[in-house]
Amino acid sequence: MSGDLEQPGPAQEQTSKIRIQFITRDTDHELPAEASAPILVATKFRRYALSTLINTLLDTPTPVPFEFLILGQFLRTSIEDFLTANGISAETTLTVEYVRALIPPLHVASFEHDSWVSAIDVLSGSSPASIWTNNSPGVPSGQEKILSGSDDGLLRIWNMSSEVEAISSVSHNNHITNAKFLSPTRVVSASFDRTIRLWKYESMPDFGPTSTLTPSVELYGHKASVDSIAVHAPSSRLLSASQDHTVGIWSSKKTDAPPAPQSLLPSSSNKRRKLNPNPNSVSQRGSLALMTGHTASVTSVSFAPNDPTVAYSSSLDHTLRTWDLATRTLVDTRTTAHALSCLTPLQDLGLVATGTDARSIILIDPRASATAVSALTLRGHTGTVWALSTDPSSAYGLASGALDSTVRIWDVRAARPGSGGIGAPEVECVYTIERESGRGRKKPVRGDEVKVFGIVWDGEVGVVSAGSDKRVQVNRSPQGVRDS
Repeated sequence: MSGDLEQPGPAQEQTSKIRIQFITRDTDHELPAEASAPILVATKFRRYALSTLINTLLDTPTPVPFEFLILGQFLRTSIEDFLTANGISAETTLTVEYVRALIPPLHVASFEHDSWVSAIDVLSGSSPASIWTNNSPGVPSGQEKILSGSDDGLLRIWNMSSEVEAISSVSHNNHITNAKFLSPTRVVSASFDRTIRLWKYESMPDFGPTSTLTPSVELYGHKASVDSIAVHAPSSRLLSASQDHTVGIWSSKKTDAPPAPQSLLPSSSNKRRKLNPNPNSVSQRGSLALMTGHTASVTSVSFAPNDPTVAYSSSLDHTLRTWDLATRTLVDTRTTAHALSCLTPLQDLGLVATGTDARSIILIDPRASATAVSALTLRGHTGTVWALSTDPSSAYGLASGALDSTVRIWDVRAARPGSGGIGAPEVECVYTIERESGRGRKKPVRGDEVKVFGIVWDGEVGVVSAGSDKRVQVNRSPQGVRDS
């Protein structure tokens, strides 16, 4: 299709138009061949009119909201104003990428704790723990669970009515740094007390909203705080990142794990250990390996999405490192200009997103053939980026939590040249989620902001974040994670 969008009439003859070539990377919403040629569109059009046009060309049974990217910028004005602001002639053919619109997430719930919340995870029908165990028909809608770990050393499991269903029967000896569902009945946690624990989660529906969360295995090996863990249930493997500069490999099967090093086991005089009524009932095991190579605290670790024999780790030594878990060797090091505080792989893009102490997110290409370390830089936070999570419904979406009281939502397709045209392309966030605990209050001075320590973007529950305001906060788009 080529030509005018509308038949010219007396009132339209003077309307300025521009020829637009619409493109998309969304295979579910590609234009048919007959509608893929450049189209003359009125320059007065804004996002809504363009979205209506694309829906007309696609002949969608139900309107789908779209956003439009031009030169790496989302269109927020009329086409005419965009052309003027960017010095673009209306005589050119403008390439415009349309993407399914992100709907601003709304606050739907807050789960309040007695102390800082430093770790979170979600169990839903689409979460890894559910998928790995072939949990069919899955977790029913409305019965999802949220796992939280706090500065008090306790784990809690919540239902979607903000009720605590289970509290760990014993506490870690220091604050919890990370926690994840390994399966619908197993949980793993890491702590500043240098240990990793496996827990049995048992629901008892016949007795109301009551469940138990009891430790089954304690893992010893690190000589400093364990700040991050990653899980892969199909291979029964766990990974850990520690302040002792090492990356740990562990088995989630007690029978496959070696004995715990005697030198690292707590003494019987430890007062907090005496709080455990049955200390001998918890098996104490060691690591399969502790991999060395980092020269500072390891802040985060992850399995490669498409190959569980490969792992990535980030560190305060400014590096992202790639590990071969089969041989337990370091295979690649990518050095950046900043200390790295967290990471998450972008599965379909082959990149690894890393948070930095420079208040930015760097997308690193870990492939050996990559000619540059940084592929994209995401800017907007005003504090260290502490947590990252990918959009469950888009290869290009990312959520970040920082020590600046905010969670930010990104679309990495919105890339523009770096500052002054130098360096990696840059991306600005699409939406900012504020902490509900700070709404209506005077803006905090630098350093007094709520610290967002954890974030999970789940397909059913939404964007779940945890912080120093002693809350788990849930934000969700009005019709789910994306408008349908």
